[in-house]
Amino acid sequence: MTGIRDDLETPSRHRRRTAPAGGGAGHGRRAERERRRRPWRTFLLVVLALVVLGTAGLGWIYLKLNGDINTFDGDGLSKNRPDAAASKGENVLVIGSDARNDGNDALGGGDKTDIGRSDTAFLLHVYADHKNALAVSIPRDTLVTIPPCKLPDGSWTKTQTDTMFNAAFSVGQTEKGNPACTQNTVEQLTGLRVDHTVVIDFKGFAALTDVVGGVEVCLPDDVYQNDLNPKRPTRGSRIFKKGEQKVEGQQALDYVRLRHGIGDGSDIGRIQRQQAFVSSLMKKIKSDGLTPTKLLPLATAATKSMTVDPGLGTANKLISFAMSLKNVDLHNTKFVKIPWRYEGSRIAVVEPDASDLWAALKDDRTIDGKDASGKKKTKASASASASPTETVSGAGIDVAVYNGTTTDGLASDTARMLTAHGFTVTSTANALNKQHTTTVVQYGPGLRTRADTLAELFPGAQLESIGGAVLNVVVGADYAKESSASPAPTTVPSSVASDARSADDDLCSNLTYGAGG
Repeated sequence: MTGIRDDLETPSRHRRRTAPAGGGAGHGRRAERERRRRPWRTFLLVVLALVVLGTAGLGWIYLKLNGDINTFDGDGLSKNRPDAAASKGENVLVIGSDARNDGNDALGGGDKTDIGRSDTAFLLHVYADHKNALAVSIPRDTLVTIPPCKLPDGSWTKTQTDTMFNAAFSVGQTEKGNPACTQNTVEQLTGLRVDHTVVIDFKGFAALTDVVGGVEVCLPDDVYQNDLNPKRPTRGSRIFKKGEQKVEGQQALDYVRLRHGIGDGSDIGRIQRQQAFVSSLMKKIKSDGLTPTKLLPLATAATKSMTVDPGLGTANKLISFAMSLKNVDLHNTKFVKIPWRYEGSRIAVVEPDASDLWAALKDDRTIDGKDASGKKKTKASASASASPTETVSGAGIDVAVYNGTTTDGLASDTARMLTAHGFTVTSTANALNKQHTTTVVQYGPGLRTRADTLAELFPGAQLESIGGAVLNVVVGADYAKESSASPAPTTVPSSVASDARSADDDLCSNLTYGAGG
């Protein structure tokens, strides 16, 4: 071995000895520079190799994801859709399917040949500033109008009124369901253009929770086997303990599907726990870091059991959309329910609150009334936004509203404006005299201060002292003219905002509804 090493080293020593006398110093400097460059060249070659290999690997992953993504038929979408330009933000419909096909019966039970139904659904509005988001849950028993939808044979159904919302997903009676019909129904209900629709089944949901290493949840009470399956003759063993715990896979699925044994056992209470779960999942993903490296395992798990609209039909589009949400703050991510009330065993949509909610989303107004359209304010608009009326707070003040003009709906419009400022509107009605040219604020003994606050919203209004512990505003023609010229910005109704959940709220808060909650 020594001889071999000497043979390799000898030529270099020979070259150094036989270098020309006149060029020895220059040649030595060049050789030294060459030796210094070699490590950097090697490093650059290694980096270049890693980039090429990494890109190839990423390309392979994207190709694999593309192969896993299922899209539904865009031809099933309505031909009479809301204007895409009407809404500044982006609307994404998320549907949780209880379809038992493709192995889902192993997680959810039931017959794998049964038709697909929507177990849960919410409309996510991502505001145009990409810093705020609002998810509106739609109970599955909500009575809605289902517009014409495409059947598997290519024909279209007729409009169905007063039909349960989750029936839209079952139109056509197929195992995979009808996402396009549910999207049509949401657009009919809200007047908003749904930009994307995502359907995720049992397997996809369970896989997501496994990939993130489990999700923290909270239970208000112990939960037993017969709470998950009420047909069970005995209580069975405990499957969830009271309090905070981590769930994944089958347990996570059981948590979000659980309805009985908590509160009044209604779908409303389950929605509140589902909102808490999604909040916790978002918190976990955010804490891990919303990067392509972290998103790829999530996307891999999700795409195997996900169906999307054609607009999200490639891995690049899907991941790009997910990355666009990285600046949405948890506190600015809100969860609400569509304005609702019970109608027998079903859910009825409450108006005008629902219409006001959709109008606020269309205008990119947040829960607290802020403009989240992402547009920079001009000096003129900035000075207008500093108007004294916008700082008026009616918190704790009750007021009755009377329409003193022949303008239809003025009392209701005024009530919405007052509610947006925090006033509690006790009633709306027409005044006996409909010829009021000037708005009048009427107040009883001891209510002058509150009357002054109310009058700030009606420049030029007259104040009138009357008997009784009442505070009224009789809206006149002056306000009718002003409101028609510059309508008040639409805001999320207080009935909706007061029940909102933020993604960073306490894990154990607001988890039940009704008796026992």
